[in-house]
Amino acid sequence: MFLRLDDEQQEIRDLVRKFAQQEIAPHAEQWDEESHFPRELFPAIGELGLAGTLVPEDYGGAALSRLTGTVIYEQIAQADMSTAIWLAVHNMVAGLIAKFGNDEQRKRWLPQMAAGETLGAFALSEAHAGSDAASIRCLARRDGDDYILNGTKFWVTSAGQADVYAVMVRTDHEGGARGISTLVVEKDTPGFSIGKLERKMGLHASPTGELIFEDCRLPATNLLGNEGDGLKISLSSLDGGRINIGAIATGVAQAALDVSTRYAQDRVAFGKPIGAFEGIQFMLADMAMKIEASRLLVYQAAFKMDEGEPATPYAAMAKCFATDSAMAVTTDAVQILGGAGYVRDWPVERYMRDAKVAQIFEGANQIQRIVVARSLIGSIAKVR
Repeated sequence: MFLRLDDEQQEIRDLVRKFAQQEIAPHAEQWDEESHFPRELFPAIGELGLAGTLVPEDYGGAALSRLTGTVIYEQIAQADMSTAIWLAVHNMVAGLIAKFGNDEQRKRWLPQMAAGETLGAFALSEAHAGSDAASIRCLARRDGDDYILNGTKFWVTSAGQADVYAVMVRTDHEGGARGISTLVVEKDTPGFSIGKLERKMGLHASPTGELIFEDCRLPATNLLGNEGDGLKISLSSLDGGRINIGAIATGVAQAALDVSTRYAQDRVAFGKPIGAFEGIQFMLADMAMKIEASRLLVYQAAFKMDEGEPATPYAAMAKCFATDSAMAVTTDAVQILGGAGYVRDWPVERYMRDAKVAQIFEGANQIQRIVVARSLIGSIAKVR
């Protein structure tokens, strides 16, 4: 049973916290206001070893544990959730190449990704495929030594900013879930363009957009794994991705609690700090309990992955509970600050806007509840 972070993990936590608070937090409001993607930060992230957390050391990565990764994302999210999100997606793509790529592919992409030079993005969702990943329609047709790709992808993190995209495509029109494959598409590939960038409620510093493929020709050597492995590759990232989102949500919630606590100590009403009133105290206590429970669930799920134990229901629990808690905590933070919480002079309204999407992506929380329920009673969908 996991009980505590080891000395190395604590050192990494403190290092990342210092970096995040010095290099990210002071700029987060401006980045949000201007919808600025801080690509200039990426080399420094690579230098710290944070851009190759799942990359083997032979390819320039840090090869960190899942638990250490959660510590990293929590600290970055306390400074800015947008940065934590695009970095987590980047590391997921690098991890997929490390796990499923051949040696030539690893040498081609991983050293630059780990160094903070080449940014990765993941493209799965389509107009008719999100949680139902097997329904994708983006089609890749084999033509000699190439694939010709046609279709559109939606909701892609770092769209227009990334250098390489891991794209889930259909290589067998009749193959159902077994007809899905993964192609790595580089940004300057002819026939590949960026479509609409979404105007989102939050995460303004992490662009989300559309990818368009029109007779996009790329070499068959860009196939990750084998034809038909796409769904397996995609599903392999789910547990880790959900744990990361749980960690990020916990970080945002902790930032909201920190601001709320300071405000409750400083804001005076009726002759005393508002933190002296029981109503505010109970809100702060509930916020703290939700955060601590979220952190422990996230750490436990990550620990199980590191130990090679079945982690799927635990990852779903962590993601669902932590993101629901983050939404509740950030909403309460706005309430505690009152009018100040509703304006952009204070960061809690940004925390609340950012936190909402965490209940939706990496599988909506309704999907997480299905995963947990099926781990308890199995699938009874066909039982009458």
